Amino acid sequence: MSNKKAKQTKFLIIILIILGLGYLYVAIAKPFNFSLNTKIEAPVKGVLAAKYEQLSQNGNSSCSGDFTNSISNMPDNARIMGSCCSPMSYHRYSEQVEGLKKYKDIKEISPDPYDIEAGSAKRLMAHYDDNLTSEQQKAYDYAMEHSHEKGPCCCKCWRWFVYGGLGKILIQEYGFTGEQLTEVWNLSDGCGGDSEHHH
Repeated sequence: MSNKKAKQTKFLIIILIILGLGYLYVAIAKPFNFSLNTKIEAPVKGVLAAKYEQLSQNGNSSCSGDFTNSISNMPDNARIMGSCCSPMSYHRYSEQVEGLKKYKDIKEISPDPYDIEAGSAKRLMAHYDDNLTSEQQKAYDYAMEHSHEKGPCCCKCWRWFVYGGLGKILIQEYGFTGEQLTEVWNLSDGCGGDSEHHH
């Protein structure tokens, strides 16, 4: 009789252990996994916010002709940072950086329109005066007409020539349509502000 009771007791203990483990999984394991994912995402947002802070507060970009002319004398690893005209907006900046991820495999397209390597700017500016075929020119003209800035930038500063050159490379070497170039120019807008400029 005692052996039977002992077996029943062991059986109950095993059942209680299984139920207890199940409860712990539901009550502890799942929330832990959720918080872990949150902790992974948080640093990503923190890095972007920190970069925004750096670019918006310590930019060296200027719309002046002297600044445009100075780029050719910059070291290739120098950075051209910040907005040209209006103060940067974090909301718009984060949208642009996210949107440009679509073009991460095209080395000529900067993943951050507010942080451009001088060497890249020089190479792109050199293509500004490239001649296009009549069909290619139609694509370029479409972007000129339909982009938010009605061109590569809101004014004919260094960005105008850099992104104008980029536009010709994208059309010539990557077969971009006018619609595709328009999207790249809109996402690469470096004038600042929370919304697009209209001229």
